[in-house]
Amino acid sequence: MFEDKTLVCQDCGQDFIFTVGEQEFYNEKGFENEPKRCRDCRTNRRNSRSGPRAPREMFTAVCAECGVDTEVPFRPVDGRPVFCQECFQKQRAQY
Repeated sequence: MFEDKTLVCQDCGQDFIFTVGEQEFYNEKGFENEPKRCRDCRTNRRNSRSGPRAPREMFTAVCAECGVDTEVPFRPVDGRPVFCQECFQKQRAQY
């Protein structure tokens, strides 16, 4: 039913193959249009739409296990233990 097709990317102008497997996937999902961009250009477009990520805000805390000063990517809550990276990994390995 399907055969590999050679298409031309609208962004970079390079030929790319629209494989049988991709065509079957498009058909299953009900997509009617063939892709207009090669895989690299689709990935670049997807990444550029989300924009650059802002750096995470870090908070200082004292590890409840070893007492070392550490930074964590969340605001510590009183009464809840906070662990440094090393102690967190140890705790995680126990479960």
